[in-house]
Amino acid sequence: MEKPSKIRIGLIGCGGIAGYHMNHLVAIPEAEVVALADTDVPRAEKLKARYPALAQCPVFKDHREMLSSVKMDAVEVMTPHTLHYAQVVDAHEGGLHVLVEKPMVCTVKHAKDLARRVEQKPRVLLVSYQRHYQPQFRFMKNVIQEGQLGSVEFISALQCQQWLEGTKSTWRQDPALSGGGQLNDSGSHLLDIILWTTGLQASEVFAYIDNHGTQVDIDTALSVRFSNGAECNISVVGNSPIWWEDITIWGSKGILLYRNGRLQHYTSGGEAILEPLKMPPGSDPDVNFVNAILGKEPNESPATCGLRVIELTEAAWKSAKKRKPIRIK
Repeated sequence: MEKPSKIRIGLIGCGGIAGYHMNHLVAIPEAEVVALADTDVPRAEKLKARYPALAQCPVFKDHREMLSSVKMDAVEVMTPHTLHYAQVVDAHEGGLHVLVEKPMVCTVKHAKDLARRVEQKPRVLLVSYQRHYQPQFRFMKNVIQEGQLGSVEFISALQCQQWLEGTKSTWRQDPALSGGGQLNDSGSHLLDIILWTTGLQASEVFAYIDNHGTQVDIDTALSVRFSNGAECNISVVGNSPIWWEDITIWGSKGILLYRNGRLQHYTSGGEAILEPLKMPPGSDPDVNFVNAILGKEPNESPATCGLRVIELTEAAWKSAKKRKPIRIK
């Protein structure tokens, strides 16, 4: 398929996260947003009014009408989680490239189906995990890939947020739209970055979950064994008065410590390599999406990332329900 010089993009979903992506897209010379779709038309019109570049964009209530009415090369899907699968399928069947917000989908079955579709009909399918493009996490991945940390042996991670209160009375606490709670929402970023930086794949999961009287998971105590034998403890706390995040990765040759935005690297001899570090350059999902379509860069957050995350997440839900470890096949 011939690569266009200007990537025409339609937006499916025009809520808060759409502004994050628009801020990137308007700065990309090769990108042009040509249409908007949202079931809440006034919300789409509000987004349109914020950006002069959207002045000529038609607005649609149904994304399928947009896909059939406007010529485009790609879409960005930014809707509630359980809607992602059908919308990605609709776009992919129309021959379009797709950037989809996290989590990619809410079931392993759907994730495997999307991965199969992309393999059979190659198009860019990029999951918008922005941490893949942040210098600190790229540094961590490089250290591990280059063997500087040796073999990964143990991981400990904590994410705490005011998620319970912050998402009250929103779609994020409605499982019909969210597919799950914090583990499937902001917790998805934590699971992904552990899997992405280390390159590990979960093989067995055990979890305790507290819904705090809601319909979705709020607090999760999660233990993971990876296929290489490494062990991992993950704490996702949605009922917290503050936001905080820690990630520690122990390897046979050293330790990486990420402490709420600050990164430290210790060698096996205890030598400290502290910030400021010589970091890799940063980017963002939208730049990578456009460049991947144009063949200028590889897709740095492909469908396999979304699959690995939902494998771990779905296993955690099953484990908490059945009160036993769950193996990932």
